[in-house]
Formats: sequence, C-alpha cells, structure tokens
Amino acid sequence: MKLGSLFLLQKQLTLLVLVLGVTFCTAQESYIIFDNQTGRILESKNPDKKLPVASLTKIATTVVALDWAELHNINLADQMIIPLDATADGLANPIGLQPGDSLSIRDLIYCSLLASDNVSANTLASNIGSRIPNPTGLAPRENFVSQMNALARNLFMKRTLFLNPTGADHRTDMAKPYSTAEDMARLTRHAMQKASFAFYVEQKSRQIHILRNGTDYPHEIRNTNELLGRAGIDGVKTGRTKNAGDCLVLSSQQAPESRREGEQVFITPRRISIVLLRSLDRFQDGWNFIHHGWKLYDAWASEGRLVDPVDAL
Repeated sequence: MKLGSLFLLQKQLTLLVLVLGVTFCTAQESYIIFDNQTGRILESKNPDKKLPVASLTKIATTVVALDWAELHNINLADQMIIPLDATADGLANPIGLQPGDSLSIRDLIYCSLLASDNVSANTLASNIGSRIPNPTGLAPRENFVSQMNALARNLFMKRTLFLNPTGADHRTDMAKPYSTAEDMARLTRHAMQKASFAFYVEQKSRQIHILRNGTDYPHEIRNTNELLGRAGIDGVKTGRTKNAGDCLVLSSQQAPESRREGEQVFITPRRISIVLLRSLDRFQDGWNFIHHGWKLYDAWASEGRLVDPVDAL
C-alpha cells in the first residue's frame, strides 16, 4: 500500500473512532464521568436532569445502614427477621426470601448490593427504621427513608427525592422518586470512600445464609454487575425498571501515580466513576464510557489536574 493511501486510511479510521465516540457519548439520556479523588467532572450530559434511578437507590440504603451500624457499634453478624410487609409490594424477589426468614445484617447488605434484592433492602429499612429516633411518628420504613433524604441533603444532592429503600417506581397511584446523574455521582463518591462499602461492591459472588424454621439454608448470590473485574472496574451498582430504563454506576481504578520532588514522593490515587441513566445497553455503554473516561482523565492529568469548583462535584 502506498504511503499516501495508508495515511488516508489512518485518517479515515481516526475519524470513524471520533464519530463512534460522539455517538456513544450523546446517545444517553444522562451521564457523568468524574475523578473520585477531586470530584472533577470530566464529561457530562444532562447531569441535572431529574430521572428515576431504580436500584441505584440501594447505594443510599446501604450507606445509611452502614452509618447506623458504625454509630451504634452494631455487629453486622446480628440477625434481622424479614417482616411481612417486606414482600408485600410485588417487587422482584430473586433470592426467594420469605417473611420470618432471618439473615445477618451483613448478608442483607450483600443481597441488596450484589443481587439487587428488594426484600433485603426493605428488611434493612424496616428493622433499622424501628430502632432510630422517630420524632414525627413515621412507619419504620418511612423513618429510614427520611434518613436517606437527610444523607442526600448532607451531600448537597439538591435534586434528589428518595421515597423507598429499593428505587421502586411502579406504583401509578404514588409519587415517583427521582435523582440526577450528578447527585448520584456525589453519592457514589461518598460511598466509595467507605472501605466497607467498597469491599461489598467489588465481590463477584457471596454465599449467604438464610435461617428458616431453625434450618440454615446456604445460598450463592452473584453480582449483577457484569463488568466487574475488567478494566479495573471494582463496583458499583446496577439498576433497571420500566420507567428508569437501564441504569449503571461503575468505578474503575488504575495503579496510583507517583512522582518524586527532592526527598519527597507524592502518590496520586487514580480512580474514575461513571453514572449512566436511561441507557439503552448499560454494560456496552458502561464499557465504552470507562475507556472514554480514562482517556479524558489522562488528558486532564497531563494538563496538571486543574480543578475549577464550577466543574467539580
């Protein structure tokens, strides 16, 4: 092949890559890519648009549960009983949990995050909601949800309203919960700074134990995040409802960067996260966005990692 023809082919391929990049970056209803260390927003589309976020809600559910356990020195091996109303909303119950079953708090968290199990999230909310201050006399689950909304306010998630611990939005006779890509990014950044949360979401599978009528039933659950373990991806959460479409939060880590200045060595952690709302194909899009995000990160890092508060979470 002649040199001129080869150059033309390379130019055409480069143009094709750029076009494909624009396609996957503009086909989403809403997304955000950010640096976890500084909160620097690397790229976004409709980051403030209020949308249902499905089971991404369980990130907040878990953070509230972990904060409560830490504050009160609760042993995560303690058992919680599944209440009758935890299965009453007709949501998917992939593990087959039944009222009266008993699981450890730790296993309920695994079920909520890995298997995206609604009964487990409801059980955490009902049990914890009955054990925290309740000055307005709310039902236990609603009392727990009030703590989720308090968490959102503390994280400056100004366009978020949680109405349940699962992200359910199927009831036509009730108000709908909502959040935004940027608000979920704030929540994700906060959650991934908790070592316990980060440990949960990086697990590909987990054996849980269901105590039913005095008998221990081991059960293997698998993480719904199909991209886990690839391209440095070590979390975070999937979500899907008819109203929300495909939702996905991913976090990816690369080896930290080190540089020496005289006798001092400076270590810079490298982690990016993405939030996709109403994706048509969450795992393909997530894969594309992680690679695209690292290119954005490298370009930003090469310019000195400047952070303008206007462009940061």
